[in-house]
Amino acid sequence: MVNEHRIADDVMLMSFPWRTLGIDFRRNVTLLRLADGRVVVHSTAPFTEQDIAAIRRFGEPGWLVEATLMHDTFAKEGRKAFPEIPYLAPGDFATATGVQTESLLPPPRDWDGEIDVLRIDGARMNEHALFHRRSRTLVVADLFFSFPEETSGWPLFFVRHLMRLPRLFGISAFYRLFVIRDKEAFARSMNALLALDFERLVVAHWQPVERDAKRVVEQALR
Repeated sequence: MVNEHRIADDVMLMSFPWRTLGIDFRRNVTLLRLADGRVVVHSTAPFTEQDIAAIRRFGEPGWLVEATLMHDTFAKEGRKAFPEIPYLAPGDFATATGVQTESLLPPPRDWDGEIDVLRIDGARMNEHALFHRRSRTLVVADLFFSFPEETSGWPLFFVRHLMRLPRLFGISAFYRLFVIRDKEAFARSMNALLALDFERLVVAHWQPVERDAKRVVEQALR
């Protein structure tokens, strides 16, 4: 079942089931609306006709976006659902998926003053963060994970002891060990990220941080 949640007036979160290792990690699709009503569809999922209709009710889809090479699972489904709009992604995404995409950097000029794109340097998978200025919402891919307090059983054990997230939020051990390859470059990107004036944070898996997100991120980065 797909959950829809309005984060702000111009930000909608659609959360899709996505199971692996016996855990539903969820797959979040974030809709970022521009002042002219067009929508950036951040991340792809196995969209149904009902999902596509819900997105169009929120606004006219203008761009489909993947922000990391890791998120190639539903690329073909995303392109099929929205064949008429530009599909923006990091370099080499098209090679990995066989789906034709355009570069996410530089971002479209139509986004000027509304959505900023920050590349996360020093990390494999070529991840990027998007900052929706009007709503002060930062959207990331796998940089941070955020699990609900009611997580229990095997998922809780996995998150705390294998991902090493005792507070259920932060950068996973897998990301730290296998994705970050240049700690100094990564640290510079984190400083640039913290310079953004964000209040909310949407992650690719599980729940967003809807208040005081910068403080939560600062604590995690320590």
